[in-house]
This record gives sequence, structure tokens and C-alpha cells, in this order.
Amino acid sequence: MARRLKIAGLTAGAAAVAVSAYDLRQRRHAILRNFPVLGHARYFLEEVGPELRQYIVTSNTEERPFNREQRRWIYASSKQENNYFAFGTSKDLETSPNYFIIKHAPFPIPAPRPDSPEFDDRYRIPAAKVMGAARGRSKAFRPDSVINVSAMSYGALSSNAIAALNQGAKVAGCLHNTGEGGISPHHQHGGDLVWQLGSGYFGARDADGRFDLDQLVETAAANPVRAIEIKLSQGAKPGLGGVLPAAKITPEVSRIRGVPQGKDCISPAAHPEFYDVDSLLDFVERIADATGLPVGIKSAIGESSLWTELAEAMVSGERGVDFITIDGGEGGTGAGPLVFTDQVALPFKVGFSRVYKEFAQRGIADRVVFIGSGKLGFPHESTLAFGLGCDMVNVAREAMMAIGCIQAQRCHTGKCPTGVATQNPWLVRGLDPELKAARLANYVLTLRKDLLALSRACGVTHPALISLDHVDVLDDRFGATSARAIFGYEPGWGVPSMLD
Repeated sequence: MARRLKIAGLTAGAAAVAVSAYDLRQRRHAILRNFPVLGHARYFLEEVGPELRQYIVTSNTEERPFNREQRRWIYASSKQENNYFAFGTSKDLETSPNYFIIKHAPFPIPAPRPDSPEFDDRYRIPAAKVMGAARGRSKAFRPDSVINVSAMSYGALSSNAIAALNQGAKVAGCLHNTGEGGISPHHQHGGDLVWQLGSGYFGARDADGRFDLDQLVETAAANPVRAIEIKLSQGAKPGLGGVLPAAKITPEVSRIRGVPQGKDCISPAAHPEFYDVDSLLDFVERIADATGLPVGIKSAIGESSLWTELAEAMVSGERGVDFITIDGGEGGTGAGPLVFTDQVALPFKVGFSRVYKEFAQRGIADRVVFIGSGKLGFPHESTLAFGLGCDMVNVAREAMMAIGCIQAQRCHTGKCPTGVATQNPWLVRGLDPELKAARLANYVLTLRKDLLALSRACGVTHPALISLDHVDVLDDRFGATSARAIFGYEPGWGVPSMLD
């Protein structure tokens, strides 16, 4: 008996060694590369999870920030697996207040057949507006995709994660926002960039940390930068600035950002280069004149006087931003204090509609490209965002999940198990950039495909042509109200005056 147990033990040990050797060499699964043998337990539990959850834990739609249904859809889409759901909706439509319904047309527009000249297997959807055209920027351009990768910095994310996002953006034909951490070598894999400038001006600052226009011009010219975004705030920590923990500041991050190692990298809450709308617009025009690039701003929405003043200042047409990115309070790639995460900044739908109306009321909404972010990386959420007036949608955490994130919520610790949000070399090596780039591209293409399908179901050919008249909002008393009435939009708002 003892001999049999010994043989069994040796056999099991040899099998574990063989599995470990295979796991360490394979590239498809970061979890298995970083945690050989042990990582298989996760996939087993994931496989039997639906059966277990019938009796224990939470339902498929209860978890936050992203529930199991949402994560499953992203994972399946990124791997080109079946992303359909069987047996009807799991939502209780009749008792779910604020649940919105997209109203399909009685005579929808048929999709092109695969053998027709109109069929596009990349499901390309160019933006309805030309970014920078209203202000006459010399490098104005029409974005090739209405779905783009949102701001996530190198330093917050790993080198392999940034490389995967950039390569995937190139394949998908979409824009890749750098985040406020500057442009790194990992951003240089062919994807077009939106360079974000936070209050730390990383990559465009002098030795004393002050903004350096000459350095910005030089760096922008040396990289595929299509636009510059000035970050006022973000959904994760609005009004608080930014913090990159010391544990994530490698020598390379230190060099790119121009900050020392060994202590947290702090981005101030306020920009030292401007202090009101007038000085903000001067700063925007200064950068635009020097680079020729479209220049915009990003902000979460709190006190609304900024937007009233900005819209009023832009009526004359003498100065203005080329685009506005609105981040919802539910956004959150960056870690922050719980009170800021939970209680500060309006949710996307409320905040965006307030900003858009300031410009629509003055007849200047067509001068601005509006971009939405904050859990919008799903077909129905993007559709409503377009109805509210978005011209494009940025995806962040959804893009992270497409390249392997499992919502471990360890982003701020440097211990991300999938190698996405860490600088730990062992964990980073588990993420294969080429494989994950393909998954990011698959996710973006699938989202665009579903957006086109929803648009045609509504009887229009482009998501920007979806209006709030295409959406009803349910209450918990068997009632439904037009989204246009709910948000207080006038007829024609939310739709570009013309697709030029």
C-alpha cells in the first residue's frame, strides 16, 4: 500500500512539474504563466460557477463595478467566442426603475450581406464630425472609429499592457489615449495617440516641473499624436489630482515622467498654468497654435458654472476647445479614497446631459466633438451615450478586461495577478502583448459590430443618428417615458446637424 501511495505521489508530482513547465511557456493565459498549476483552479471554478451560483454567492447581475454578465460578454467578445446569452433576459424589466429600452423601428435597415461590396468585416464607424475643423486647426482629422481606448497611463498599467493596447488600437483602427503619464516606448507600436496632459505635465515639463511648450511640440512631432487632451479631473477621484504609488515608479517610469523614485508621484488637483475659463482657453489656443493639433479637455462633472462660462465664451468663435471628454462618476481605472469614488462627481448620464445642453442651447454643439467615458463599453450603454449627444466613446476598464484583467481590484497595490496594472517584472511577463492586442481589437470590432446592428434596428445608418426619441425609460409602476423628456432635450438635440 505504501509503495502504491509513493508511486501515486511521484506520478502526481511529475504531472505537476510537467503542467508547471507548460504553463510557464504558454502565452495565452497570464494567470497560468504567473501562477502555474494553481491558476487552473480559477478556471475550474469559473467553469462550474454558473451551477454553484444557483445556490450560493451572488447572481450574474449583482456584482460591481462589473457584474458577471458584463465580464463574460467582454471576455467572449475579445476571444471571438460565442457571446450570446440563452433563455431570455435575467433582468426584471417591470420592477427596474431607470431601466432603458431601445425602441427598434418597424422597418429596420438590413445589414449588408457578406458577399456584397458594402460589407465591411472590420465594422468601421468613422466619427460624424471632423475634430478640429470648427476651429480651423491645420491638423484637423476625422477619427476612424467612434470607439477608442481611454486614458490609462504607463506606470499605472504595465509596459506589456500599454503595448497590447497600442498594438490592438492599430489593428482596430482606433485612437489610444496615453493617460497623463506621458508617451513611453510602449506607446509606439503603430496606434495613433491622444496625448493627455494632466496637472503634472509629464513628458512636457522642465526640470522644475513647470509646463514646457517647446518640449511638448518636439515630442508631439516625434510621435503619432493626433490630438491633445487637457485633463481637469477624472471619475475615479474628481477634484483630487492623481497619485502614482512609489511601488510602481520604476527607473523607466521615473525617466519618462521626470520624477524621482522612492516616493509617490503626485499630480496636483489644479493646473498651475490656468485658473479660470479665460486662462484655460488661452492655454488651449497656445498649444493648438504651436502644434496645429486639435486640443480638448477631459473632466468629471461637479459644479456646473465652468460649463456655462465655457459655452458662453465659445459663442463668439474667437477661442474654443475642439473636443470635450466627459467622465462619469462611475468611472474608475485609478484608485482613490472611497468617499471620492462613491460620492463625488455626477454619474455619466446626468453629468453629460448637463454639459451638452449648455452648448446645444447656444447653438454651438456642432462645433465640439463630444466624447463619453465611464462604463460605456457595452452596446446598449454606448447607444444611449450617442443618443445623449456623444460623437465618440472611450473605453478603459472594459479594454483592461479585454487584455486579461479579472477585476481583482489590486490596481493600487502593484500586485495585479494578470500583469495589467503592475510593474512587478514577474507578473508583467505573464501578459503576452501580441495575443492580448488581438483580443483588444476583437473587443473593439465586436462593440462596433453591435453598435451598427442596434443603429440599423433603430432605422438609422450611424450611431450618431440615434436620438433620445429612440429610447424609453421604464419606472417601477409599469410606465415608460421618452428619454428626451427625462433629460429635457429639445427636438434635434443629440444628433449632429449634418454628417459631413
